[in-house]
Amino acid sequence: MSELVVILSNAPDSLLAKRIAHMLVEEQLAACVNLGPPSLSMYMWQGRLEGAEEVPLTIKTTRDMAARVIDRIRELHPYEVPEALVLPVVGGLQPYVDWVREQATGLASGNEE
Repeated sequence: MSELVVILSNAPDSLLAKRIAHMLVEEQLAACVNLGPPSLSMYMWQGRLEGAEEVPLTIKTTRDMAARVIDRIRELHPYEVPEALVLPVVGGLQPYVDWVREQATGLASGNEE
């Protein structure tokens, strides 16, 4: 059975955040995507301090789907290097864990390998 992971990402605005979430869930790459409220991100990029408002994304999926989720984020995202951090899930309510595994199959129409 595939282990669960949480992928952290973000989007530059709520419209794109909703689109990414919609596509990941509809394509069964993720069971659920939570969109947080816009917040200020501060970071160094190409030697300059940058600040941008971004919408955080918390993506629940399986380790087996993680690479495909990241590929899809890169396809949909305007940033040259979008955030994508894969964090292991060490436990959880078993019925929820099972539900995430059932949903994140990557078998949505048109996504079969």
